[in-house]
Amino acid sequence: MHPRERDFLGYGRQLPALRWPDGRSLAVSFVVNFEEGAEFSVSDGDPRNEAVYEVIDRQDGIDPCIDSHFEYGTRVGWWRLADLFAAHGAPFTLSSCGRAVQRLPWLARDAVDRGHEVSGHGWRWQTAAGLDAAAEARVIDDTVAAITAATGQRPLGWHTRSVSTPHTRRLLVERGFLYDSDAYNDDTPYLVPVDGRQHLVLPYAFDTNDMQFQHTQRFSTGREFAEYVCAAADWLAREGATRPRMLSVGLHLRMVTRPARIGAVEQVLQHLRGRGDCWIATRAQIAQHWLAHSG
Repeated sequence: MHPRERDFLGYGRQLPALRWPDGRSLAVSFVVNFEEGAEFSVSDGDPRNEAVYEVIDRQDGIDPCIDSHFEYGTRVGWWRLADLFAAHGAPFTLSSCGRAVQRLPWLARDAVDRGHEVSGHGWRWQTAAGLDAAAEARVIDDTVAAITAATGQRPLGWHTRSVSTPHTRRLLVERGFLYDSDAYNDDTPYLVPVDGRQHLVLPYAFDTNDMQFQHTQRFSTGREFAEYVCAAADWLAREGATRPRMLSVGLHLRMVTRPARIGAVEQVLQHLRGRGDCWIATRAQIAQHWLAHSG
């Protein structure tokens, strides 16, 4: 591991004067994570199974139980979530593992046909920690190739699951990526220098994220999740009167789409529309606006 220079200040009090389209106070990015088919499964020939979310007792051999939890996301979850966003006319970013897209190209194509962005989320559903530059480059290139083949559009954004490496941003910049979301340290986009160029970071969020249903049981009901996300939107929009703020809402096809949770997404969408000052956009749209107007 190489030492990494940390930035504890960020913008400080000197935030950009940028405004979102039509003078909106808050940019809202829904990120739908598409990982089904990229998880580890002995059924697929992997040496181990996933053991996270609804299942906690990892099995050494073929485990149809955990396999079926992931399958729910594409058999049921995708249609339920995509139709809900269509009913509200709201776009999202489909953060996609390359292997998931390779195995299920119809889902990525459907996302593009519906007007959503498809971005990169690694090849397998795994961390990049420990990868050397050459191995990580293959991960990125293979993911780009799978998404491009399935949709006809190369991804503009990237998000590494868990830990990125000292090479990640250099590799992304070399490949012409518009942005990455490998940070959780701000509520406003920012630029970082990478090999003499300015690279855009759209910070992600782990609290306004349906993974908290499993990792911490922070949310026991869909209503609690909706209330939490709406509270975040209200506060950030309040700050957005004088500074550019964005909210990331992380969703997963196998999690929030369960019948008792999906209503939370509807509540959030209704709340944001009711406010009238929120811009629901893909991450690529947010990035393009920022680069065009941030000066």
